[in-house]
Amino acid sequence: MATIHLREVPDETMTTLKVRAARSGQSLQAYLLQLLVGEAALLTAEEAAEQARGIAARSQVTANDVSDVLAEMREARS
Repeated sequence: MATIHLREVPDETMTTLKVRAARSGQSLQAYLLQLLVGEAALLTAEEAAEQARGIAARSQVTANDVSDVLAEMREARS
């Protein structure tokens, strides 16, 4: 496992993180690791768009199919 060293963290930020870690019953290290792992698991907008393009490229669904479904949903709401 890799190690990260972070310098020049503002005092107010450090205090907030320590309080949040304590409130969640975690050490500061465990709390920060949880935050980093969670952040890394989220897709950026660019990554999500890339995945969507990949899925769309493998799909048989056309823009007209999508338009038709949207029109049907709008009619159903009326």
